[in-house]
Amino acid sequence: MEEVAQSSWTFLTNHAHVLLCLAKNPSERMRDIALEVGITERAVHHIIVGLEADGYLEHVRDGRRNVYKVFPSMHLRHTIEKHRKVNDLILLAKK
Repeated sequence: MEEVAQSSWTFLTNHAHVLLCLAKNPSERMRDIALEVGITERAVHHIIVGLEADGYLEHVRDGRRNVYKVFPSMHLRHTIEKHRKVNDLILLAKK
């Protein structure tokens, strides 16, 4: 049987992956998110700053760590899925 090369693209963006990581583990370190998603810590930081600025999450300090709160009632951004909420994405990832 011929082995099929795996494509480098995915259906979800890095923003979605970071958001899902934080929904699963609100105190996960940026370093660990970067490893899980496959991007740099700097990219994770940039994504988190954008998600916070747009109201999709917020953080509070707990000692030396940040703990993130994801807002599941926020609507997704693209016109194709804007009728869906972040919670729909989280539930899809749990299945």
